Amino acid sequence: GMAKVNNLESLLASLTECTSGEDVTVRDMLNAVGRRSYGPILLLLGFIAISPLTIIPGTSWIVALLTLLIAGQIVLGRAFPWVPRRFLDIEFPRSALVTGVEQARKYARPIDRVLKPRLSFLSRAPFISLSALVCVAAALITFPLGLVPFGPLLPGLAVLLFGLGLTARDGVVLIGAVAGLAGAIWVLLRVWSALPFG
Repeated sequence: GMAKVNNLESLLASLTECTSGEDVTVRDMLNAVGRRSYGPILLLLGFIAISPLTIIPGTSWIVALLTLLIAGQIVLGRAFPWVPRRFLDIEFPRSALVTGVEQARKYARPIDRVLKPRLSFLSRAPFISLSALVCVAAALITFPLGLVPFGPLLPGLAVLLFGLGLTARDGVVLIGAVAGLAGAIWVLLRVWSALPFG
């Protein structure tokens, strides 16, 4: 049956157990985590953004576009997320996904241990739209940060935290995502001011 993703550990387990073969499509990964809820999808996108899958050229931008699309639908109040077919068919080597899952496993348990439903009103309307704007902003700054080594990691982390907070109904983690984004913007401004044309 469908594995229910409710934290980081269950996301990682679903990604390896519910996929197979040489290559894994975005469709495969979405099906593994559940396509009808926003939290697990954003958790997945954040995970991909900081995983070895980003070695593949263009991945950071694909993830940012998808994040923009999914978070935008939360802001607009759509009940269920919709993903265009051209994104669903994008393929990644499954070995890179498995490597990412293995690397993330040691962080999953300590992170999941702190998750609990608190300030859960932040994960519902109307506050959820405000939080989703954080994901929209994170996605947008991924584009310029994509030109800086490891630049997309910070907004990716913000999206991961957002997905985690949404999935676990943990408002404290949602606030953490906002802090992560603020950090990413600060880095971007520092880098920008150091450039000759900044």
